[in-house]
Amino acid sequence: MAQGSDHIVKSFDDELARINQDIMRMGGMAESQLAKSIEALISRDSDKAARVVEFDKSIDDLEQEMDETTVRVIALRQPMANDLREVVVALKTASDLERIGDLAKNIAKRTIALNKVPPPDTLTSIPRLAQLVQGIIKDTLDAYGKHDADRAVDIWHRDAEVDQMYTALFRELLTYMMEDPRNITPCTHLLFIAKNIERMGDHATNIAENIYYLATGERMVGGRPKGDTSSFQVVDVPAEGGEETPA
Repeated sequence: MAQGSDHIVKSFDDELARINQDIMRMGGMAESQLAKSIEALISRDSDKAARVVEFDKSIDDLEQEMDETTVRVIALRQPMANDLREVVVALKTASDLERIGDLAKNIAKRTIALNKVPPPDTLTSIPRLAQLVQGIIKDTLDAYGKHDADRAVDIWHRDAEVDQMYTALFRELLTYMMEDPRNITPCTHLLFIAKNIERMGDHATNIAENIYYLATGERMVGGRPKGDTSSFQVVDVPAEGGEETPA
C-alpha cells in the first residue's frame, strides 16, 4: 500500500478512536449526573440539584460536537461495513446518552420543587431503582468499549428488572397518596422522578441493542422484555357508603 494510503487509513483510525473516546467521556458524564441528582434528592440539597441542571449543557455541547464529527467522517471517509456501523452506532449512542443527561436534569428540577414542600415519608425505593439503573449504564459503557455482544444481551434482559421495580414503586407511591392527601404533591414529584429513572434504563437498553448490532452485524431477535405494568394499574378509591370502586 502506498504511503499516502497508509496515512489516510491511520487518520481514519484516529478519528474512530476519538469518537469512541468521546462516547466514553459522555457516558461517564451522564452516569455522574444520575448519581449527583439522586444525592441531591436524598439530601434535599437544592444547590447541588441546580448544579446538575447547569452541567447538562456540557453534555448537550459534547453531543453536538459528536454529531458534527460523525457527519464529517461519513461525508469525507465514506466508511463501509464495520467502519460504517461503528460511526452510525456512535451517533445513536450519543443521542441516548444525551437523553440520559436530560432525564438526570429533570430529576434535579423535580428535587428543587420537592424541597419546597414537607419531605415525604419514603425515599428508600427510588435510590434502589437509581442504583440498579446506574449499574446498568456502567455495564453498558463497558460493553460498548469492548464491543461485547454477550454483555449487551445480558443488559437487554435486565431492563425487565428495572420495569418491575418501577411498577412496585408506582404502586407504593399511589398507596401513600390515597392514605393522606398531603402526600399527593410530594409523591407526584417522586412518581415523575421514578419514571425518569426508568426511562434511563430504556435508553441504556437502546445502546445495548446497538452494541449487539455493532459487534455482530445483526439485530436482536424478539420483543424487548418489559416488566412495567404501571399503565394498566387499577386503583381502588373509597366511594360513598364505604364501597370500593375502581378508578
